[in-house]
Amino acid sequence: MPQYHSLGKFPQKRHIVYRKPDGGLYAEELVSSEGFANIYSIIYHCHPPTLVKHVGEPFSVEPKIAYKKNLKNESFLGFNVNPVADYLLSRKHILVNNDLNICLSAPQQSLKDYFYKNADSDEVIFVHVGSGTLKSIYGNLDFGYGDYLVIPRGTIYQIEFKDENNRLFIVESHSPIITPKRYRNEYGQLLEHSPFCERDIRKPMNLETYDEKGDFKVMIKKEGMMHPFILATHPFDAIGWDGNLYPWAFSIHDFEPITGRVHQPPPVHQTFEAHNFVICSFVPRLFDYHPQAIPAPYNHSNIDSDEVLYYVDGDFMSRKSVVKGQITLHPGGIPHGPHPGTVEKSIGAKETLELAVMVDTFKPLWLTEDSLKIKSDDYFLSWL
Repeated sequence: MPQYHSLGKFPQKRHIVYRKPDGGLYAEELVSSEGFANIYSIIYHCHPPTLVKHVGEPFSVEPKIAYKKNLKNESFLGFNVNPVADYLLSRKHILVNNDLNICLSAPQQSLKDYFYKNADSDEVIFVHVGSGTLKSIYGNLDFGYGDYLVIPRGTIYQIEFKDENNRLFIVESHSPIITPKRYRNEYGQLLEHSPFCERDIRKPMNLETYDEKGDFKVMIKKEGMMHPFILATHPFDAIGWDGNLYPWAFSIHDFEPITGRVHQPPPVHQTFEAHNFVICSFVPRLFDYHPQAIPAPYNHSNIDSDEVLYYVDGDFMSRKSVVKGQITLHPGGIPHGPHPGTVEKSIGAKETLELAVMVDTFKPLWLTEDSLKIKSDDYFLSWL
């Protein structure tokens, strides 16, 4: 988990008088996860965060489910999702269940005319194409190709892209996103054998305080509905904050792969976890070094989980005809494995340059209407 961080100015103790230069009080706000039982931060606002001028008519942004009960390996061509100017309208739900939404997005414009808050879900935004800055009350985070942006639920943010060419793979998690428990000690520090450490985690910097009054539009997502709010003060009005709850970034290029003499199972690639699912990173690495090792993965009957792979770059050793932005779904209940010829081809190979993000869910995923628009109908035949 991200460690304690602070920016700006705040009082020596919590919940005590903290006055502005004009004698007025700064407004203290505690932002917490899972009630008061998980990580939190304390923010000091120039104005109370409760000043709402208007609440507009909510509208549905729920995923439109095509069908729920699927037992066929499927493939989706993610780059066939058309670019859309607006940041939120560009987000297309592809695979969902009661624990998470897996989305694709190709926004052309920065999120600058309004602010956004996901009150339902932590967001993990994987940046496949594009670069820019994530802005929030906690400060600024620059990002680029290969970055995971982890945004806790309830965070009001904007994104400034450098140009119109952007491709995002997004996981909306209905439970907190955390680092794998087996890689942390009892104090929360990442252990020596972890494939990444605190030095790799980038925290918000350059806190900018906007002490402004006016009309500030915030789109708030809650229970599948989008609620337009007009706030009386700028959402980024913090003079300072401290704590453990804030957006952070981690680059897939900083993930250090764990290798062995024989093929290592997928859990060694795990990067994040949440309730009923995990996220893994497949990165360039040396292959197994047993003299008779088969680097290609063995066939696997994933009875208890659905496996989703998002292909980012390079040649994936166990797949044929993979393109950038492709998503494969291997549902629980049936075996999946390497494509014909890839096992023999992998023997004697020294390394792989593949780059991919995997999401394993422990409850079945449902296909959406948007997923059917980019689905390849014959993927399940590709093992013949």
